[in-house]
Amino acid sequence: MTQIVSKNHSIYVQLLYLLTGAAIAAIVFFQIFYSTGNYVLDHYLESSTYIEKQNLKYLAKMQKYVTAEHISSSDIAQLNTWVQRQKMIYVRIYKNQIQIYDSDYPKEDVSVSEIAAGNYPWESYYDLELSDITVEVMISGSFSYQLYNWLLVASICLSFAVFLGIVLLGIRKKMKYILKLSGEIAILEGGSLDYSITVKGKDELAMLAEGIENMRIAFQSLLNQEMEMMKENQRIVTEMSHDIRTPVTAIMLYSEILQKEQYKTEEQRKEYVKKINKKAYRLKQLVDHLFEYALVAGDEEIELEEPELFETVFFDLFSETCNYLEQKEFTVDFDVEWVEQKISISTDYMIRIMDNVTSNIIKYADPGEAVRIFSRKEKDRVGILFENRVRLPEEKVESNGIGIQNIKNMMKKMNGECIVEKENQEYRIILVFPYVN
Repeated sequence: MTQIVSKNHSIYVQLLYLLTGAAIAAIVFFQIFYSTGNYVLDHYLESSTYIEKQNLKYLAKMQKYVTAEHISSSDIAQLNTWVQRQKMIYVRIYKNQIQIYDSDYPKEDVSVSEIAAGNYPWESYYDLELSDITVEVMISGSFSYQLYNWLLVASICLSFAVFLGIVLLGIRKKMKYILKLSGEIAILEGGSLDYSITVKGKDELAMLAEGIENMRIAFQSLLNQEMEMMKENQRIVTEMSHDIRTPVTAIMLYSEILQKEQYKTEEQRKEYVKKINKKAYRLKQLVDHLFEYALVAGDEEIELEEPELFETVFFDLFSETCNYLEQKEFTVDFDVEWVEQKISISTDYMIRIMDNVTSNIIKYADPGEAVRIFSRKEKDRVGILFENRVRLPEEKVESNGIGIQNIKNMMKKMNGECIVEKENQEYRIILVFPYVN
């Protein structure tokens, strides 16, 4: 039976745990990577000439532009256009140590009271040759901020990659399981019902796999039952063909003798007639059994009658059976306990079953020993037992077992069970019926 998936084992909860765990791992990775990166960048910027190299790089670009455009100290507005396009740098220009240009305030007039060059020791000043004069230039750029921004972007991207990688790895395990189930189902579709479905985990996929496995087992069991039924049918048909052929051959032989009047005495003629009658009766029994077998061996379901008390169902049947056996000079030891439970049967089937049981008793039981009929209670069902001692016949009594097989088929259709037990000369047939609420 397939188990119900608990909330803790649900795929939704597992996915929530996976996403939460991946997010925590990504945040931890971000903190470690970003902090380490900041430390490395701080150390690098303090110990290297990166800022100086960037300043010289932009100074060279500025000098190239000034030279190409013949910028003079009176063309500061034109120089401002180039500076604004760079976006990353801050520039101040000094002429004779007086500030004449500030890129943060390009449109403001600069008076002689402006700050002179060289007042900030951490700033770097460089010579810039204009077309009419050489001026001093202070260049400052957001070069370090650019590196820190790149570090932040890299940290976010790598953290997201960690998050995505963990999620994909977690999902990959489920996808591998789904692909495995798909492959195993394809094997079943190919007819290999002996191949077991892998049941792994306790989530919805495991429940699905368990359901498929249970379906495989049930279907395989059904096919095995059908195969057994086919073999049993083949055995019955084969044996019945032989059994029917034997009396038919005898009837034809004795009939031909009588027709040709090849008997010697009247007593011999009567003996042949008696044998024909006996073989004809045997043939009728075989045909009746075969018809009954064909009637109850199919897959058609029967409609059971309304549930009734055990005593109500069997009292009349047992009375008739006991009277019939006593008429055939059998002693019946009847000891049935009438349980206060209801069962559901088919009366037509029960009459056929009782007829088969009494027929077997008359045919095989020892009349010198009592036929015992008693009951046996179980937790949720009741059994009726017929027990007798088998006689040693003077002549071999042929049996193909079709009568017992008919009883088993009819009991199965009534949701019951027929059990046959043999021990030395003791023979027992048990009819088991389930209780019905």
